[in-house]
Amino acid sequence: MEKRKMTGARYIAEMLQAYGVSHVFYMDAILRKTLVELDEIGVRRILAHSEKAAAYMADGYARASHRPGVCLAQSVGAANLAAGLQDAYLGASPVLAITGKKPYLSQHRHAYQEIQHHALFEPVTKYNVEVSSLEHLPFLLRQAFREATTGKPGPAHLDIFGHNGRTLETTESELEIFAEQAFSRYPPVRPEPEDAAVERALEAIASAERPVIVAGGGVRASSAQKEVIALAERLSIPVASSVNGKGAIPESHPLYVGVVGSYSVRCANQTVSEADLVIFIGSNTGDQVTNNWAVPSIGAAVLQVDIHPPEIGRSYPGAIGLVGDARAVLRKLLSARELRENANWTARTEALKAAWLEEIEPLRRSDSIPIRPERLCKELTDLLPENAILVADTGYSAIWTATMVHLDSPGQTYLRAAGSLGWAFPAALGAKCAAPDRPVICFTGDGGFWYHLAEMETARRFNIRTVTIVNNNNGLAQGIPDVTKLYGGRSGSPEELYRFEGVNFSRIAKEMGCLGIRVEDPGDIAPAIRQGLAADEPVVIEVVTGLEYHAPSPWSPGK
Repeated sequence: MEKRKMTGARYIAEMLQAYGVSHVFYMDAILRKTLVELDEIGVRRILAHSEKAAAYMADGYARASHRPGVCLAQSVGAANLAAGLQDAYLGASPVLAITGKKPYLSQHRHAYQEIQHHALFEPVTKYNVEVSSLEHLPFLLRQAFREATTGKPGPAHLDIFGHNGRTLETTESELEIFAEQAFSRYPPVRPEPEDAAVERALEAIASAERPVIVAGGGVRASSAQKEVIALAERLSIPVASSVNGKGAIPESHPLYVGVVGSYSVRCANQTVSEADLVIFIGSNTGDQVTNNWAVPSIGAAVLQVDIHPPEIGRSYPGAIGLVGDARAVLRKLLSARELRENANWTARTEALKAAWLEEIEPLRRSDSIPIRPERLCKELTDLLPENAILVADTGYSAIWTATMVHLDSPGQTYLRAAGSLGWAFPAALGAKCAAPDRPVICFTGDGGFWYHLAEMETARRFNIRTVTIVNNNNGLAQGIPDVTKLYGGRSGSPEELYRFEGVNFSRIAKEMGCLGIRVEDPGDIAPAIRQGLAADEPVVIEVVTGLEYHAPSPWSPGK
């Protein structure tokens, strides 16, 4: 394409559109002239109530669309935006953050609202650069998209001189609109391992009597779900998943044993603990997926498939490594020689799963009042549309949905916070912007919902039609066992550490123009979910549960 004279504002707007960006999420005041240009070319501007919420929306958009999400903030809001990028960084989500900063002559002179925020973005981004001129912007903007989408995806940050970016926006230059389409989605490239490494891996699998696959978030990032199922079925290998990998295989599949680690089901931890080869596919080997490195134990035989070479052997020294894109690696394994099945092993894992399902079924059908979260999860399982996106908060919301909501359709997508309480509701709004034709259901607790309650007004203002289920127990239940233990029977007020005042969220939702439904009887859960899914407006379904109900504790060897 030929160069043409344009302002910086027009250039940014057209480049974002060229990369396939349909929405930007922001907190005023930043790049206002660019936002005007975006309106003209049809890119939607979503004004949030906080920078952190804007970052979470961009994160949800990215995870749902497999395209970079974009969020913006002026210089005084940059620190808040950086905090919001933590979850995108931990969750390997390609978010492009653009902030303003005051010019050189204002730095280190007590400029109003200005701090040195560049360092704040270092631990939460893959790419963190200053943009000092319009001539420099084309190189840095394209590089930001490359960095965000390649390898292990993650956030990129452009810091534009001028606290709201106006100087760069109004400058004119001869510029070319050229977007590298490969980097408008992820993964843009699919590296493959060397044949010798594949052969070593196949030999290890062939020698194993009790292999198990642990499917991680990299499986979904690579769109390798079909290949995981094909490999598992061909070799009769049981499949567990990390929380981020939930949905890599339908949960009704006879080879699926559940979510493994600390937010887990017992049968998955038992299976991985008894395995003589653990095959991690697109999963880190951190403390959550391994239940503090107890499942499997250090010294276990491990095979790792990961696009990021330093992950191989990070926690399990001596691991066999296959470095490459998950789908490309699995296709290489599938094209190799036939391997034997493990009938006795799969019979064992099926029995472990059956015992777990039998144990929890009475809880999932309970008519107790206050409502048990297990019953809520069962009703949601039964009514979850085949193409739904389920967005879960961290903490108990992640545990309840990971263990008790069963995803049985390959068209269902599970997104969960990588650790930031309050992430789910704004992220669900971003996910709905990315996938307007799919039902988006947010599952959060009252503790998480309180964080960004104001974004109900955002949902109403832009008619972002999500269904938000609030598991309302008037407190932070996850910490109660530890608080009780620490008090040890002494006098005092332990409830001050975890209990909130009772609030009717459905009434607040109505005041903000949304549909609010309050459920106090388990028999009313299903009708409320049906009504919410059919509504043509944002919905909040508040389900009153009890603080006395606790999610399953993780199983470990010896317990």
